[in-house]
Amino acid sequence: MTKIAVLGVGRMGASIALRLLDAGHQVTVWNRTAARAAPLGEAGATVARTPADAARAAEVAITMLTDAAAVDAVLFGPAGAARALPPGACLVEMSTIGPAAVRDLAARLPATVHLVDAPVGGSVAAARSGRLRVLAGGADAAVARVTPVLEALGSVRHCGATGSGAALKLVLNTALLVAVGGLADTLAVARAVGVDRTTALDALADGPLGGVLGRATAPDADFPVALAGKDLDLARDALGAVAAPLVRATRAALAAAPEPTSDIATLVTRERP
Repeated sequence: MTKIAVLGVGRMGASIALRLLDAGHQVTVWNRTAARAAPLGEAGATVARTPADAARAAEVAITMLTDAAAVDAVLFGPAGAARALPPGACLVEMSTIGPAAVRDLAARLPATVHLVDAPVGGSVAAARSGRLRVLAGGADAAVARVTPVLEALGSVRHCGATGSGAALKLVLNTALLVAVGGLADTLAVARAVGVDRTTALDALADGPLGGVLGRATAPDADFPVALAGKDLDLARDALGAVAAPLVRATRAALAAAPEPTSDIATLVTRERP
């Protein structure tokens, strides 16, 4: 049993916390909106009032937050968790914030606290069933130490040094989002040439877009358009002056989506006028 603090219990964070409880760990949770943490308290977690309170006894602290600004506030703001973590604790940063933000975080943590960046592939259902793909970056000893905890969530891939997990996550998310955009355009072509949607989807399932088609029609996925746009912004920042027209076109499509809180599948499932 490991003493774990989960900071940020939105849809993914809550699923992770529940999975860790099911695995027999001692879990303390904190969330900016306290009401979201209440069901976890009923499930057996300790609910902390502040990030610092959650972190004080933690052997492992997990952050699963919206963006780098939220991570900064939770770790280094008033009643932040970073200075409250005991010597030897490991911070596992599971948010999608990009490799530059991870390296900045590593430079600001107390020297006695280890860092593993470990963003994930997979959504809420995968977290609850232990089927996430965990992309871990950090020193060998730190990754080895938290691997037994992370294996409760899914398969763990040690990607390399600090920031390498965050870097690979951007690669995977870019591939997913560009492919979803491509599928949406493909269905628009099908409609334009008179191929009905069912026929098109059936034929596409056996072709190169089969994998993304499965993702776009999954009933239990939860990757909101707004967060997808944030992730592509990170990719564009990393690209700098590199053209990458498909990335930029996909970002524009996400910006134009009418339902930013809906899953990215709405790019495909919503009929265009």
